Amino acid sequence: MSRPACFLDRDGTLTEERGYAATAADVVLLPGAGAAVRLLNRSGMAAVVISNQSGVGRGFFTLEDVAAQHEQLRQLLAAEDARLDGIYFCPHLPEAGCDCRKPGTALLVQAARELDLDLGRSWMVGDREEDVATGERGAAGGLLVLTGYGDDTRRQAPAGRLAPGQVFADVFAAVTHLLAGLGISSDIMPPVRPH
Repeated sequence: MSRPACFLDRDGTLTEERGYAATAADVVLLPGAGAAVRLLNRSGMAAVVISNQSGVGRGFFTLEDVAAQHEQLRQLLAAEDARLDGIYFCPHLPEAGCDCRKPGTALLVQAARELDLDLGRSWMVGDREEDVATGERGAAGGLLVLTGYGDDTRRQAPAGRLAPGQVFADVFAAVTHLLAGLGISSDIMPPVRPH
């Protein structure tokens, strides 16, 4: 049976927002990010990164640089006993009009096919409007975190765009809320504290 996923934005959600992060050294986990992924791992829900990386299309860094960044992300998470089930990213410019760039849903569909995921029971978590919109268009919904560009996103959102239950301080708070909402009891998981 297909399992649900928590799709996670990378920059500003799991890692510090650094503009166009070009090297592996630019990848730094936000507090609580490792604990959030570890909670997903223990719950049985897939943890999958969905990221726009237009710096490739702009010539700021290469596909090899992105691969090195993702390897660094995996290592940082492994040091916190956490792992990702998949990483998917769009390297194209915004004006390319591709469906793999968020808020397009092509990467969610690809991940669902390759990882046997149930999009109807999956959510997207990120710090931008495009993350929330991606979850709403291609999964069960989207949650906003106030790290990265999240606070600006919340302030600029039209009145009524974001429900109070869609906005969280960080990815750990969002994942904890998501799992509770899905009826996944904290009793079955060892306690996890954000670092």
